[in-house]
Amino acid sequence: MEIISDLQLHSRFSRACSKDITLDQLEKYSRIKGLNLLSTGDFQHPLWNSEIKKNLQEDENGILWSKSKFPFIWGSEISLMFSQDGRRAVHLLMFAPNGEVADQMIDVLGKKGRLDYDGRPIFGMSCVEFVELMKEIDDKIEIIPAHCMTSWFGIFGSKSGFDSLKEAFKDKVDKVYAIESGMSASPAMLWRLKENVNIVSFSDAHSFWPYRLGREATVFDFAKLSYDNVIKAIRTGEGLKKTIEVKPEYGKYHIDGHRSCNFSCDYNESRKLNKICPKCKNELTIGVEFRIEELAKTVDGYKPENAKNFVEIIPLQELIAVVYNIKQLNSRKVLNIYDSLIKNFGNEFNVLLNINENELKKAVHEKLAKIIILNRERKLRIKAGFDGVYGVIELDEKDKIKTQKSLGEF
Repeated sequence: MEIISDLQLHSRFSRACSKDITLDQLEKYSRIKGLNLLSTGDFQHPLWNSEIKKNLQEDENGILWSKSKFPFIWGSEISLMFSQDGRRAVHLLMFAPNGEVADQMIDVLGKKGRLDYDGRPIFGMSCVEFVELMKEIDDKIEIIPAHCMTSWFGIFGSKSGFDSLKEAFKDKVDKVYAIESGMSASPAMLWRLKENVNIVSFSDAHSFWPYRLGREATVFDFAKLSYDNVIKAIRTGEGLKKTIEVKPEYGKYHIDGHRSCNFSCDYNESRKLNKICPKCKNELTIGVEFRIEELAKTVDGYKPENAKNFVEIIPLQELIAVVYNIKQLNSRKVLNIYDSLIKNFGNEFNVLLNINENELKKAVHEKLAKIIILNRERKLRIKAGFDGVYGVIELDEKDKIKTQKSLGEF
């Protein structure tokens, strides 16, 4: 049974997140996307926790089910800010095997700080302390460094991260079985770190729209859906089939730069500049590409024997918008074309990964069909993201649709 999961998302109670997020909306758009397993997100927040318990029913395998039979697992993200040979700021994912353990985690964390002010709370403890606290509750609690390379809050981030998992987790490093790639890094980049952990990928969605939800995902393959099987796959790789990634250039921290100066450059240019912005003379925000080169223990192209497959795709609404030269991803034109594709082919992942070009041309303009295939083949050009700015798809003018045609004119 193939399970496409997104296990990093947030509720409306998290900072900088849509105030319209509900469990129903997450389920609705997950089905449209092609996802079939979610994290609850933010389970320690008291108001969101109340909604989870009111609307989802837990089975004997630690899976929470909606009334219309969509599955969730107990999961959340926290922020640790502490001093350890300098200022550190790290985001970690945490997962609980059942509601009883989730309540115990809430009780312990509630004694360390407030849980009600943000869906992603901040605690002044180290990674080591956090692992110790959680593992004292239950060894089945899973802890995964989130968006591990992101400049500001990744475990390997250039601004406040570490040079290795061992440096961050010390004698508890054997309790960390996986890292989450994040949008600005790919598994192929992370293989060069030789950390000997599995790689998972999730969206860190701040809304329920399918251009955010599931934009990165992890595909499991096992006979029965249970928390134990999910965690076994994460820990051992057995049942971990592949990850779905965006092209890393699309991420907001792939190369170096300064958003306020509208300046960006690759790591070779950064080295020449000594990491200093030529416009404002302040230090650049160093991105994932440079950081990988700093930490890599092997050459580009290295692939470990136990490496899992991965695919790279940009979300469908992004493709539609760029082909039609439309700025708003939720414009009526984009949504009409998107809805037509979903009606014809079932869900977004099916469109992006499986449907052949001839079939696509029967439903949409041939130029859009071509871009969907180029996306699948990793042949789209992306102007790389930097310092919190998303990457941008670059199309030749001949690949854009200039006339305003209705769907019936294709």
